Amino acid sequence: MLSPEQIRAEADKLDEAEKTRIQTGLISQRYPDACLDDAYAIQDAWVSRKTASGRKIIGWKIGLTSKAMQYALNIDTPDSGVLLDDMHFNDGAEIPADRFIQPRIEAELAFVMKKSLRGPGVSMFDVIAATDYIVPALEILDTRIVRVDRETGHARTIIDTISDNAANAGIVLGSVPAALDKIDIRWVGAIVSRNAVVEETGLGAGVLNHPARGVAWLANRLAQYGGGINAGQIVLAGSFIRPVEARHGDTITADYGPLGTVSCFFR
Repeated sequence: MLSPEQIRAEADKLDEAEKTRIQTGLISQRYPDACLDDAYAIQDAWVSRKTASGRKIIGWKIGLTSKAMQYALNIDTPDSGVLLDDMHFNDGAEIPADRFIQPRIEAELAFVMKKSLRGPGVSMFDVIAATDYIVPALEILDTRIVRVDRETGHARTIIDTISDNAANAGIVLGSVPAALDKIDIRWVGAIVSRNAVVEETGLGAGVLNHPARGVAWLANRLAQYGGGINAGQIVLAGSFIRPVEARHGDTITADYGPLGTVSCFFR
């Protein structure tokens, strides 16, 4: 386990990297014996800095829900991060050119909760009962930690990703809410285009066979630390596409068919 001083120091590095847009080095390289609890402790310390400065928690994001991504990182579990109020962008928003370092986009479903969820023992059906509605969303990923160390060639690990707030940086919500009892979200699909060229497609079933399973996993994980998902919060349930690079001048659009579209433009 890392010491409280080491955890604070890593949170400081992440905060500085976000503000200056100059990435910090791999935590997994500085601390090769760091564990998942260390990574979440760093994430919590960084989020605490943000909330102390006035930012508000509006929900959660779940990542690494696809088998392909889990195999790539040699893990068998998702990860999670925190959504803050200044991460929210409206559908069709212009993203300032100096906001992010290396933004990428994922397509997923956002669950908006009408009831709180507290584990342990939360099931997919508990999630469905507690959900007010779902809405199409784009998640903006960013990397405050380098993806690959130039000198050693070492790549980011799950320790780096979790510490870096699960790479979360922004959320763009669509404007067509849908009730979960009206559709089978395993079959909800998205066609994701960059500048009108299709880059990725995917189905909701790619997220743990049902996106609600990821929300249940999150509620049960948070229960281990005395927390939970609160009514009114947003939960990004996990992407069903590979990340799409967002360059200056790019317009990213995700077409969810009957659930409408959601898009943003990177200046």
